[in-house]
Amino acid sequence: MELAELETRLLPFCRERYADPDVRVFDVTKMPGHAGFAYGFSVQSKGVTESWFIRLPPPNVQWKGTADVLRQVEVLNALDGTNVPHCSVKWSGDELEWFGCPYFVVPKLEGDVLRLGPGEWGAALGKDKLLDLGRQAMTALAGIHRLDWHKTPYLGEPIPFEDDVVRWDRFYERAADPECLALVPEVRARLLETLPKDAPVGVFHGDFQTANLFCSKRGDLLAVIDWELTGIGATLNDVGWIATFSDPEAWPKGAVARPMFLDPDALIGFYQEAWGEPLPAIDWFRALAAYKFAIITGFNLMLHRRGKRDDPLWEVTKFSMEPLMARARDLLR
Repeated sequence: MELAELETRLLPFCRERYADPDVRVFDVTKMPGHAGFAYGFSVQSKGVTESWFIRLPPPNVQWKGTADVLRQVEVLNALDGTNVPHCSVKWSGDELEWFGCPYFVVPKLEGDVLRLGPGEWGAALGKDKLLDLGRQAMTALAGIHRLDWHKTPYLGEPIPFEDDVVRWDRFYERAADPECLALVPEVRARLLETLPKDAPVGVFHGDFQTANLFCSKRGDLLAVIDWELTGIGATLNDVGWIATFSDPEAWPKGAVARPMFLDPDALIGFYQEAWGEPLPAIDWFRALAAYKFAIITGFNLMLHRRGKRDDPLWEVTKFSMEPLMARARDLLR
C-alpha cells in the first residue's frame, strides 16, 4: 500500500478509535525489515501525540499462514500478563472497511533490533552486558514456550516433528546453486532417522534470532517482535535457531563472515536455566535449523535471481549454504 493511500485510510480509522473528529495523522512511514508489511504513524488528539505501528498482510496473497496477521495477534494477546517483553495489541480486526484487509496496531517502541556488526551499537555493549542481554532473551523465550498452547486455538494443531523436516523438500527442489546443497539427501535422511521422541511441544516463535530482539540502546530487551512464523510444535526449534545463528562453525569465514551474538552453549545454558529441565536432542534441533536455513537461502536466492523478490543480500548469504549443511551433518554424528 502506498503511504499516501495508507494515510488517507488511517484518518477515518483514528477518528473512530479516538472518538475525535479533529484527530491528526502524520509521520506515516514504511518500517525497515523483510517480514510482512509494517508501517509507523503518529496521531495527535486533544493535545496528546502517540506513535503506533501497524501490520498489514502483503498485497495480492491469501490471508493464510505467514500472511495471516491475526495469528500474530493470537500470540501477542496470549503473552499479556506474562513477563515476556512484547508489544500488546491496541487494535486489531478482520473488517475490511478500514484497510481492505486484516490488521493489527501496537505502540511504537523507541529502540532498535540488536545489531552486532562492526561499528553497530550492539557491538559496543561489552561482554557483560551482552551476556545479560542473552539471559534476558533466553528467559523470554522460555516464557513464550510456557504458554498453554491449548489457549491459542487460532494457531491450529502441533506440527509433527517429521513434517518439520520434509516440508522443506519443495524449497530444496527449486533452490539456486544446488551444488551448494549437495549434503541435503544425507542430512535429511539422518534427521528422519533420529527424530526426537520426547521434546516439548508448545507455542514457538519461528524466527527467534537477534534481528527480532527489539532493545533499548542500553541493552535491555523491550520486545520480541515479528511473529509471522509462529505456530504450535517443537519449541526447541527456537533454541536451535538462535544457537545456529550464533555458531561460528555454521557460517563462512573471512570477508563474508557474519557477526555472532553469544556462544551457542551460553545461550542454551541460559535457556535451560530458565526452562528448569533438561533439553532433549538439542543438537538435533541445531542441525535442523542449519539444514532449514541453508535451503531457505537457496530458495530465496532463486527468487532474487528470477526477479520475483529482489534482494541482493542473498548473493552474500549464499556463501553460508555449504558450511550450514556441513555443520548440520556434524551435529548429527
